[in-house]
Amino acid sequence: MKQQIDRVLLIVLDSVGCGDAPDAPAYGDAGANTLGHVSQAVDGLTLPQLGQLGLGNLTDIVGVPPTVTATGSYGRLTEVSAGKDTTTGHWELAGVILAQPFPTYPQGFPAPLMAEYEARIGRGTLGNVPASGTEILKELGAAHMRTGKPIVYTSADSVFQVAAHETVIPVNQLYRFCEVARELLTGDHAVGRVIARPFLGEPGNFTRTERRKDFSLEPQTTTLLDAVKAAGQEVMGVGKIEDIFAHRGLTQSIHTGNNMAGVDAIVDFLQSDHRGLIFANLVDFDSLYGHRNDPHGYAAALEAFDRRLPEIMNSLQT
Repeated sequence: MKQQIDRVLLIVLDSVGCGDAPDAPAYGDAGANTLGHVSQAVDGLTLPQLGQLGLGNLTDIVGVPPTVTATGSYGRLTEVSAGKDTTTGHWELAGVILAQPFPTYPQGFPAPLMAEYEARIGRGTLGNVPASGTEILKELGAAHMRTGKPIVYTSADSVFQVAAHETVIPVNQLYRFCEVARELLTGDHAVGRVIARPFLGEPGNFTRTERRKDFSLEPQTTTLLDAVKAAGQEVMGVGKIEDIFAHRGLTQSIHTGNNMAGVDAIVDFLQSDHRGLIFANLVDFDSLYGHRNDPHGYAAALEAFDRRLPEIMNSLQT
């Protein structure tokens, strides 16, 4: 007899990896192992809940030993799709396989493309280079405040990022600038995501705010989210899921600004009468600590999530 499953919870701990994939050398990531390396850098992680589920059986994690009495099923997944960015991974989890990776721009975006973009938004831009989001604010934040020109940059991922101080370019206007970029970036230049990166502060002390917003391509085929929704079930997105799937296939969405707000939203959904799919992304691991190579912050975020796992697990049973 088939068991009816009324509700599925899928949580992505953004960037939390357990070893390199076979194609890692193609992306300069040979030897990558986020959990292993973070645990070494901080002399051990304290993750009793994840450990009991079987996390320590996946890779060598200092402080999280393997167990023969794991209460969860565990395993390692390797992407089939070409590419390694957020959109590619989340789409594949939802059943969309990409034969070709999204375009990347290690030399910056082509001059004709940038000229068209500047014409459409009515002002020039700064940057147009691959860069760390925090470092480029140090380099160009003051010039941006003097000139009012948004900062455009990319990374190793397929992204067109636009940063602006909230008092220089209001957030809604920044979002409009990103919508213009999304309209422009099609065909050969169809990047996976356009990202609004608002920030506050003064030169030497800039801080990115939680009003980040992603403008993704729309999946070209039916996703798991579409199928669940079409079957009359609810699809609840938490975090940047709505952005990654271009707001498609969802019946409800809570765009949380940090990990703990994301866990709050997950628990609220679990404790309600909703049935269907809850798809959550907890982004702090990547956005606050991974990009900044901050193993101690990363470790603290992992341990904070682990402490809240009992709350999630208990809510699954209600």
